[in-house]
Amino acid sequence: MIYDVAIIGGGPSGLMAAITASQNGANCILIDKGNKLGRKLAISGGGRCNVTNVLPDEELIDHIPGNGRFLYSAFSIFNNQSIIQFFESLGVALKEEDKGRMFPVSNSAKEVVQVLLNQLDKLNVTTKKDSPVKTIHYGDSTHTVTLNTGENIIARTVIIAVGGKSVPQTGSTGDGYAWAKKAGHTVTDLYPTEVPLTSKEPFIKERVLQGLSLRDIVISVLNPKGKTIKSHRWDIIFTHQGISGPAALRLSQFVVKALKKFKTKEVTVTIDSFPNENEEQVFQKLMKLAKDSPKRAIKTVWKGIVPERYLHFLLEKAGIPLDQTYAHLPNQDVRNVAKLLKAFPIQVNGTLSIEKAFITGGGVSLKEIVPNTMGSKIMPGLYFCGEVLDIHGYTGGFNITAAFSTGHVAGKSAAEYSTTV
Repeated sequence: MIYDVAIIGGGPSGLMAAITASQNGANCILIDKGNKLGRKLAISGGGRCNVTNVLPDEELIDHIPGNGRFLYSAFSIFNNQSIIQFFESLGVALKEEDKGRMFPVSNSAKEVVQVLLNQLDKLNVTTKKDSPVKTIHYGDSTHTVTLNTGENIIARTVIIAVGGKSVPQTGSTGDGYAWAKKAGHTVTDLYPTEVPLTSKEPFIKERVLQGLSLRDIVISVLNPKGKTIKSHRWDIIFTHQGISGPAALRLSQFVVKALKKFKTKEVTVTIDSFPNENEEQVFQKLMKLAKDSPKRAIKTVWKGIVPERYLHFLLEKAGIPLDQTYAHLPNQDVRNVAKLLKAFPIQVNGTLSIEKAFITGGGVSLKEIVPNTMGSKIMPGLYFCGEVLDIHGYTGGFNITAAFSTGHVAGKSAAEYSTTV
């Protein structure tokens, strides 16, 4: 039997590609090496599944720093509003949360996965689980997908939707890059993004701040001359290895790139606890609080400006005893604390590994992909979608939007192409 479309990979982009190709009249087979489809979807958004983000297209693309502009064509065909309509038409009610993130009202990723699986059944898509692919043999009018078992699946078109190298427990182990190269494609350097930062600072190693969260701060990575390369405003949490939390994850790709660009083992990252005030305003605030209660210990009068453990840590850094009162407090010491509250420096030596990252940076080169079809410019009848491509965004519904959008476009295009061969 010859299938119209063979989709390899049962993640967000692969599921969407299979559903769309089938809706466009193609006879499809979906192949996945795992025993469950939609494994990455099932754990996304902390098990609640952040299905998209409602920001306007221009802002969406700004939140996809890894080649987001390539997605203009795909978004003109199937964007975040299309994703919302798609799920609501299948009975999944959605709600908007902070920063434009869209979740199912049920808060259940399993519900999202199940409706997609139901669609596959309804559309008679053949699914083949527990079926690792060994290789793809490319032909003139058909391509042959060879499984590890030796079984051959012949199809007029093939969609590679196997993800990157991050979160390997969901099946993303980088298999697709070899098949892309075999077809003549270039794979750009791979690196971890949306991943915690690591540091060898003594206070990190000694776990002084482990588990402490700082909310609504600005975290920045600096170049060797002290100039800001990139800043993000959100929350962080100190870990036993460094810094995590959404703002740190967003900064991670810029840390990776800075270490490489400047050929250095460490870069400076700063934390600004008062993004809305300058250093002088913070200094004046600290002075006023101290003056208003001159006989009380500084640790008491400044309590509440930042979490207590962080305040005590910074006072120690500034060489101020915790029981110091205003009467014995030099102005310069207060200035030092203000400086630390505005730009506490941490030497960061990298990130956790690509396997520990949420997202893979790099992938199949977009120069070789047609943006409005997701088709290969090199191999007719070959399509790519999702994270296997050199596209990556921040967490918050941006990567999944790219996955669903490119999956839809690849599925539609492959179905249309299969009728011409």
